Amino acid sequence: MKTEVLPYPPLVKTLWPHRTLARDLALILAGSLLVALAARISIPLPFTPVPITGQTLAILLVGAALGSRLGFLSLLAYLAEGAMGLPVFAGGTGGLAKILGPTGGFLLAFPLAAGLVGLLVERFGLDRSFLGTLLAMLAGNALLYLVGLPWLAAWLMGAGKFAGTGALLAMGLFPFIPGDLVKAVVAALVLPSAWKVLGRR
Repeated sequence: MKTEVLPYPPLVKTLWPHRTLARDLALILAGSLLVALAARISIPLPFTPVPITGQTLAILLVGAALGSRLGFLSLLAYLAEGAMGLPVFAGGTGGLAKILGPTGGFLLAFPLAAGLVGLLVERFGLDRSFLGTLLAMLAGNALLYLVGLPWLAAWLMGAGKFAGTGALLAMGLFPFIPGDLVKAVVAALVLPSAWKVLGRR
């Protein structure tokens, strides 16, 4: 395979620029495993089926570090692992029923969010600065909610538990905003710092 030529190569592709099938498969698998490990950090909330997890930080970091294509494929592999029953979802769960459940929309949005962040990195080099990384992370988070919240609403309607938009936001958005902001700031500190270390090398 030829070396990829991108306006702003993502971090991992800068460290390992020569494309091979083995490289791509290794990065896809590594990204999926990182998300699976982060999913072990899971805090259930009594008023919503959506838990607080470490997944979102890992998803967005994978997208930024691997780029749009490999980031998307990595999270697609993660979903496939979970659908096969491997305990990779939040709290060490797995199975197709999890994808079809109330949090399924968020899960299905994982590849899209990773791909979006990777695309922003490749096109605009947003991961090179604190503010740029912060904007990319917030965009990825927004996409998760754009897909996840309508799915949650549809699931609640099907279960006869939908209590209006305000209740939906209280279950699927408002409790997670502080944590998402913290995760975005962490990513905005980590990625530009990694680029500085790489530049010194």
